[in-house]
Amino acid sequence: MGGDWPVKTVAECASSEPYSTQIGPFGKALMADEYKESGVPVLRGVNVNRGRFHDDDFVFIDDETADRLSKFESYRGDVLLVHKGTLGQIGLMPSKRKYHRYIMGNSMMRVRCDPAKLLPEYLYYWLSSAEGQHYLFSRVSQVGVPQLQTPLTTLRQAALPVPSLPEQRAIAHILGTLDDKIELNRRMNDTLEAIARTLFKSWFVDFDPVRTKVEGRDPGLPKPLADLFPDSFEDSELGEIPQGWRVANLGDLCRRVAMGPFGSDIKTDNFVESGVPVVRGGNLTRGFVDEGFVFVSEAKADELRNANAFPGDIVVTHRGTLGQVGLVPVPSRFPRYVVSQSQMLLSMNPDLATPRYVCEFLRSPAGQYALLANTSQTGVPAIARPTSSLRAIRILQPPIPTLANFERILGSLIERGNRSAEETRALASLRDTLLPKLISGDLRIENAERITGGVTWCRK
Repeated sequence: MGGDWPVKTVAECASSEPYSTQIGPFGKALMADEYKESGVPVLRGVNVNRGRFHDDDFVFIDDETADRLSKFESYRGDVLLVHKGTLGQIGLMPSKRKYHRYIMGNSMMRVRCDPAKLLPEYLYYWLSSAEGQHYLFSRVSQVGVPQLQTPLTTLRQAALPVPSLPEQRAIAHILGTLDDKIELNRRMNDTLEAIARTLFKSWFVDFDPVRTKVEGRDPGLPKPLADLFPDSFEDSELGEIPQGWRVANLGDLCRRVAMGPFGSDIKTDNFVESGVPVVRGGNLTRGFVDEGFVFVSEAKADELRNANAFPGDIVVTHRGTLGQVGLVPVPSRFPRYVVSQSQMLLSMNPDLATPRYVCEFLRSPAGQYALLANTSQTGVPAIARPTSSLRAIRILQPPIPTLANFERILGSLIERGNRSAEETRALASLRDTLLPKLISGDLRIENAERITGGVTWCRK
């Protein structure tokens, strides 16, 4: 088994070039007031919390500042770690990247491997494994912001089993193939979400089908669908809207608007290993993330029935990370959910509006502005009087036939996204099962060279 693999430290396997292990610049070396709208991207924890590398959501610095901080530049093959803040996040800098150069932020550090000793992909997977995570978290200071004690020393002293390079390549190849498919599915779902947002904007913000008819042009839609849109506008409190469409209070379109439980009604000691999932902010980071839950018992969920959400319900964060909106999918993984103390839910009246339309509105710039207009700035960010504030939001109410067709068109996209998400969960489960067995050597790979075909770089 893996017992015959030599154990080496990261320092022994790091490149001999300068700054092969490097912590990001200290606070005063890179201040927030140096950030720009564009330029050289700064790496932060958000870039390594969604798989191996998330090439978006950057802050930027100008070229002059990047030149001054050149020793903190990250290159292809660097293994990236968060040493302060949200610990345990690991990333791998790919060769195909959106920008020419990247500078590590204050909370990041990196190691650059000697490829003759240790492949960066293999180190990435070891650091991501239970053993690697246990090592990192055993050296965390709990005073103030969570951070690694002496982070560079901690990184350099990390000791891991180091198999032969062919075995490292085979392990990284197997796990990387699963991760590549997971990443492909994630990108496809992002594309489907973008299509939904684009169609919403075209029909219900820009009113493209109506404008083309006003101008005497063909809207480019099948006739039964084109006939649903009028050929003129009228004035409203929201500005110019299609003739015959209404403006309504959001609350009037709902069958139910409900808050999550009070803090005293649900505590951490209510959580169980399985049961009814609790929707928290982390489940609303990309629409609705139907995984990563904590659970309460069926009896507890019955006790909290007013906070039960069902397929087709909209969940909104009213305290903490404001602006999060998610739609419980139809079908969903679970028959019901409980929203947490920081969330609230809306159930739409199907005779007046459809869930997807209202969800897309709340995620649009106008909807986000309406949600955040009643934010209280005292203490934790929160929406003041959340139930009444949400009910009072003014929203365009197109006719139900138009909304039903919007829902129908998106239905096939949503179904495809749900299938992709289910496949992703299965792939992630397989990867998480194989990872500790491969990294520990409990599962050995025969004919490693043949499996990888001599691949020397598994991450594109």
